[in-house]
Amino acid sequence: MTAPEGLPEITVDSDLAALIVAAVDLLDGDVVVVTSKVVSKAEGRVRTGDRDSALAEETQRVVARRGTTTIVRNRLGLTMAAAGIDASNVAAGSIVLLPIDPDASARTLRRRIHDLTGTVVAVVVTDTAGRAWRDGQTDIAIGAAGLQVAVDHAGLTDSYGNELAVTLPAVADEIASAADLVRGKLGGRPVAVLRGRADLVLPLDDAGPGAASLVRPDGADLFGYGAREAVVRALAGDLDDQAAFGARAERAELAQALARVPAEPASRAAVCFAHGWTLEDWQAAQPDGAGASPPHTP
Repeated sequence: MTAPEGLPEITVDSDLAALIVAAVDLLDGDVVVVTSKVVSKAEGRVRTGDRDSALAEETQRVVARRGTTTIVRNRLGLTMAAAGIDASNVAAGSIVLLPIDPDASARTLRRRIHDLTGTVVAVVVTDTAGRAWRDGQTDIAIGAAGLQVAVDHAGLTDSYGNELAVTLPAVADEIASAADLVRGKLGGRPVAVLRGRADLVLPLDDAGPGAASLVRPDGADLFGYGAREAVVRALAGDLDDQAAFGARAERAELAQALARVPAEPASRAAVCFAHGWTLEDWQAAQPDGAGASPPHTP
């Protein structure tokens, strides 16, 4: 993987694909990895203001709050601090929003590169994100075209004969992270090229599933809210907040959870809400119909 030097400052008037092919000789099967920031600059997604001024329009819902930090699920379905709005490597007083449709941006770059060079490459658009349970950040793929973004190993066996059940390497994210390593954050090299994995590159007429296919649907993730936010949302009991808690739990699972909280209506209602039930549903589901509750286990 290499990161060419010499790209100029990208603006809304830049032909990003032309600048890329001028900086590096591409071959069929290469993967071109581009930061979302230069894609956004080329697409006119720079505006004056600060993060707070754009946060609401870029947010689907708040995931967690901790002091001045707000983690949200943004309009692309990505869970990021400040919705992925960036104020670095841009003029003071300006911010950069993520591309409107990063997968479409990747498709456009891929086609334009082919028009200019005749080569069939894949394109990955990246952005930086934190990770739950881990300090530091790494780049992930937020857009992709012409790339097998994940490799499903389910059903294969390892060298010991064990069947792999849920092994699904997110190769688009692995490529994004490797590209960040060679580009550097302050090197002024927003593009990297991976060579040697042509097996992941799809034919020109096949754009692939895109990076959006790696985003779990809302409610499918076990951590739809941060710890503090989950308590507040469950107690508030707004039906618009319930989807992030996931599918309705089985009655036995809810019974186990209720056994861990005091036999007090507000607490029980919040636990029911977080499990996709109402307290009234739970009470009606009891065998005697009288709303019997499991004993509280402190």
